[in-house]
Amino acid sequence: MAEHLLEVTGLKQYFPIKTGFLQTRMLKAVDGVSFTIDSGETLGLVGESGCGKTTVGRSLLRLYKPTAGTILFKGQEVNDSSIQNLRKQMQVVFQDPYSSLNPRMTVADIIGEPLDIHKLYKTEKEREEKVVYLLELVGLNSDHKRRYAHEFSGGQRQRIGIARALAVDPEFIVADEPVSALDVSIQAQIINTFVELQERLGLAYLFIAHDLHVVHHVSRRIAVMYLGKIVETASADQIIDRPLHPYTASLISAIPVADPIKARARHRIVLEGEVPSPLNIPEGCSFRPRCRYATDICAQQTPELRELEPGHQAACWNPLL
Repeated sequence: MAEHLLEVTGLKQYFPIKTGFLQTRMLKAVDGVSFTIDSGETLGLVGESGCGKTTVGRSLLRLYKPTAGTILFKGQEVNDSSIQNLRKQMQVVFQDPYSSLNPRMTVADIIGEPLDIHKLYKTEKEREEKVVYLLELVGLNSDHKRRYAHEFSGGQRQRIGIARALAVDPEFIVADEPVSALDVSIQAQIINTFVELQERLGLAYLFIAHDLHVVHHVSRRIAVMYLGKIVETASADQIIDRPLHPYTASLISAIPVADPIKARARHRIVLEGEVPSPLNIPEGCSFRPRCRYATDICAQQTPELRELEPGHQAACWNPLL
């Protein structure tokens, strides 16, 4: 038995970008990311837009062929030869429920397509029963199976996407910003659906989002990304209560507080400058141009992710200890 359900080591994903006539440069979307996920666990992956979160998720599922690194699922390497057999165990829920569902297919066909591909039924009646079961599992009813995607709200469409992912009975799901395209009033319902499904089916998630508050609610551990690298990882409570990386601290300070008195008393950490281009990442620490604690060593050497407190890792020369 493998020690972890999923083990990622040194994952890199570079894309060639044309910068001029016969000139190309490598865009380092993901640059040496490592983490593990256990059975039934949720790892939250957070960071600003463009930091490489979605690329990590798609690389795990071989939607992008990784430039370097190893991905082990239950001890088996995920590569071109093994991915077809692993598709049933590793699934994805996409960010935009408006573009990830085929508008020409009924809900029954959208959810039933994975059943068709993997031949998971013997009769049409069994197929229909499985579709109805999956609809009810995600909070929809059997009457919805005859309708088309455009007839549903955003939250309902995302539930259809979740049902499609569950059709093959997976053990691991990449949830790629599954609530960012939804109204705030609907986000909590979808998040609770993920939590309930995990408790009922024992699922493991890589939950990708840019909202730390959302990720804290659903995750056991959190990894914070910045410009293609993981800069901090710890339990969800440790990250929120005691961030060690200045970037994480700034993200936490931006979480809205409902109480106006507490909100006025909080110290908002405003980052100066723009996020550097992945085509032109600064030498040393990539966060250095925006960090108030930067020193000479930050410009000279890239900090490695190291354990600074029990179970708490950060890649920083001047952590907030």
